[in-house]
Amino acid sequence: MNAFDLSTLRPLLPSPLERVEDERFTRFGVRLLLKRDDLIHADLPGNKWRKLAPNLLAAAGRPMLTFGGAYSNHLRATAAAGRLLGFRTIGVVRGDELAGRPLNPSLARCAADGMVLRFVDRATYRRKARPEVLSALLDRFGDCYVVPEGGSNALAARGCTGLGRELRGVADVAAVACGTGGTLAGLAAGLAPGQRAIGIPVLKGGFLAEEIRGLQQDAFGGPAGEWSLDERFHFGGYARSTPVLDAFADDFEARHGLPVERLYVAKMLYGLVALAEEGAFAPGTAVAAVITGHPEPS
Repeated sequence: MNAFDLSTLRPLLPSPLERVEDERFTRFGVRLLLKRDDLIHADLPGNKWRKLAPNLLAAAGRPMLTFGGAYSNHLRATAAAGRLLGFRTIGVVRGDELAGRPLNPSLARCAADGMVLRFVDRATYRRKARPEVLSALLDRFGDCYVVPEGGSNALAARGCTGLGRELRGVADVAAVACGTGGTLAGLAAGLAPGQRAIGIPVLKGGFLAEEIRGLQQDAFGGPAGEWSLDERFHFGGYARSTPVLDAFADDFEARHGLPVERLYVAKMLYGLVALAEEGAFAPGTAVAAVITGHPEPS
């Protein structure tokens, strides 16, 4: 398969937009829309398609080396792209203590798709962008196209502008869960004047705003679009949850028949319900919740 011909993967674009009736929004005069980016592609859903596609074109079939944690959606999508398009993938995984253990379902899927997994200690992982760390990896694995953690670089941000353009004229506010910030950076840039984007970080730490500004500088030459972050809904950090969040996700699934991905989407939807109850959206506001992925089978 020609790695340049991504149309052979038959992505569903633009992704569907569904209105749902949910009294937690309608009682405040707010319309909730679900932007079903999870339906773009079975193996490269949502923002993974939008961020990976331009990088796949730039890689032009070269081996791709990238980074992620033990439950990284990005690693799974990259491995799947390698299988589908016939190129080699290397995943640098945070946590050398994981080496030698049975792979969790997420990493097992990566390995089944042909990804070579390289476990590194957490101190080395924090320095993954340093020239000496990258040089050592490339010495080991050869000439590779390197993609940052979460797939977030300037190309990825530009790829996510398509999401914003698809929401022009249909929503006043677009909300998305954030890991590394690339999707929000591009989403905001693609929206029309008068629209705004809200990011719900799934990690704690307060570092994401600076990352997004840097991505927009690299991708667009400066700030682009109106966006903000609400950092209250990480529930303890990445891959962390609580009984309250689990119950919320179960209830949302029962109400709307939507399988709710728990690492990102559940936190974003919970945050939107809280914001609606706080009066953050004026009556008549249309809020589009971007469903960036689907639950992985256990």
